[in-house]
Amino acid sequence: MLLALVLLNVGGQYFFHRFDFTSDKRFTLNDKTKKLLLDTKKPIIVTVFLDGKLPAAFKRLQTSVKDLLADYKAYSKANLKIVFVDPLTGLSAADQDTVINNLYQQGIEATNLSVKTESGLTQKLVFPMAMIESDGKQMPVKLLQNLDAGGSYEDNINRSIENLEYIFTSSIKKVLTGNNPRIGFTESNGEPSDLQLYDAMHTLANSYEVGRVDLNTIDKAGLDKLKMMIVVKPQTEFSETEKYKLNYFVMNGGRVLWSIDQISAELDSLRGRGSQMVFNKALNLDDMLFIYGARINYNIIADKNAAEIPVSTGVVGGQPQLQLVPWIYYPILLPDTAASVVKNLDGIKAEFASTVDTIGAKGIKKTYILTTSNFNKVFNVPKLFSLQMLAEQPDPETFRNPLQSAGVLLEGNFPSVFSGRPLPAGISMPYTNAAVGKPAKMVVIGDGDIFKNQVVAKDNSPLPLGFDRYTQRTYGNKALLLNIADYFTDDDNLIALRNKDVKIRLLDRAKVKIEKTKWQIVNIVAPMLLLIFFAIFQHYYRKYKYAK
Repeated sequence: MLLALVLLNVGGQYFFHRFDFTSDKRFTLNDKTKKLLLDTKKPIIVTVFLDGKLPAAFKRLQTSVKDLLADYKAYSKANLKIVFVDPLTGLSAADQDTVINNLYQQGIEATNLSVKTESGLTQKLVFPMAMIESDGKQMPVKLLQNLDAGGSYEDNINRSIENLEYIFTSSIKKVLTGNNPRIGFTESNGEPSDLQLYDAMHTLANSYEVGRVDLNTIDKAGLDKLKMMIVVKPQTEFSETEKYKLNYFVMNGGRVLWSIDQISAELDSLRGRGSQMVFNKALNLDDMLFIYGARINYNIIADKNAAEIPVSTGVVGGQPQLQLVPWIYYPILLPDTAASVVKNLDGIKAEFASTVDTIGAKGIKKTYILTTSNFNKVFNVPKLFSLQMLAEQPDPETFRNPLQSAGVLLEGNFPSVFSGRPLPAGISMPYTNAAVGKPAKMVVIGDGDIFKNQVVAKDNSPLPLGFDRYTQRTYGNKALLLNIADYFTDDDNLIALRNKDVKIRLLDRAKVKIEKTKWQIVNIVAPMLLLIFFAIFQHYYRKYKYAK
């Protein structure tokens, strides 16, 4: 046995293996992560700001981060330094404000929690963030995903734990490679302003080079520099020249996110006029999307699972009184968990969304990523809308319908829209003669408002993408945008790391409350009884042994 132990320890110096006996394999790193760590030569410093006295749920997140980074350190061939700090410990209130502001400038944001205790609710400021540094470059990492303003953390913490490996691996890769792909938001067809797209562009700018693209002026060289193009809520018709450039971008292996309104419905118009006749839009994109394998229908989704809007109920003391009422034409779209690009996302808030169908296109893989609930109904347009419809009680039976798709992912070698067609005006020489393009990806969503942030009218300040200032709820719109961008720009497909499922094994709180005293007694008395039993046994055993 002694010899075996010596040989085991000597062998352990040359051979390395970690054993994971958990059923959900929570301590097993993906092969993509292992390869990245084994190939890394540059020193890496990971500073985690989630430390100090934390609520139980965040303590679990902290423990998971420690376990994961310990695995990273074990597999890394480079010098990987891990530091846990509480940036506010021991500081005065004034110094804390300074530190909070300094960290915010670096991308480290604090989260104010309402923590339930036996004495009531208390406020706790925590930093569920980390900073990765290497070779003079750094990147902030958000550890807490899908924070719901409702204040329930257990599900959010669990989803965050499931995403930890993806977050750290993808961030380490970006810091090491310094690769910042270019993403362009189109602006030549009445798309939303920079203010309305502020948070979308600002958030992506942390990891990518982000700007606006004018399809009327950009040339072939400019298109070649782009990795991803985002077409958000265009209002005017696309010319054939603009479509030609979009088609070339796809033929060249570009990634396109289409967020399109096919109908002309706006809540602000309803508030101003009281009613609005909704018609089809003429964007001249139907033929392109049809050839690529998708169709955004000219209809409107109504869903019982919907967001609320404020409605005036009168004036009291000179102040308008508002009441939040569900608006079935603002559906909360549900991510299809079978698709890794939307795995672990919260509901996506949409406004006057349309259904999206897939069309037979050879060599194109189609994946539905966003759907309605089972309680939906689809209305064709033209249709008259008014705020008086809020008082209507939808018939539940007419809303029991199969799931409707509002978003689809297309992947493959797309056929050219302009194959065999003359060059449009303004294009003197063909950008490409290929009838079928390089491997490309695109997402088609039947709503143009998903990636717009709300703006406070008083001071024109943009709110975070996905945050509803009326209900104080945060939806998964920002996470959806980041997921799509990561999926489109990462050739290693690291987003597959999101497939890890960590099961929650929590104590039954009701049972704990009822049986608390019993288990306290068991934990105190049982060890004492065991010790007394052992002492009695030892006494009589020794007496029996030495009596001989």
